[in-house]
Amino acid sequence: MLIINVKENDSLEKALKKFKKKFEKTGVVKSLRARQAFEKPCITKRMEKIRAAYKQKIQLADTEG
Repeated sequence: MLIINVKENDSLEKALKKFKKKFEKTGVVKSLRARQAFEKPCITKRMEKIRAAYKQKIQLADTEG
């Protein structure tokens, strides 16, 4: 359960924004999407390696340029 602290003078939009931000941080939607279809562990590991290499490539390009 998510608990959002809302001040008295906060608007509904602000409270909703806080809720959405906290909801995204928990990773509920991400885990639900992952559970929709089974993925072999070897494929999961391969994708993680590809993502890590991509992030490292971008980070290296940022530091050089």
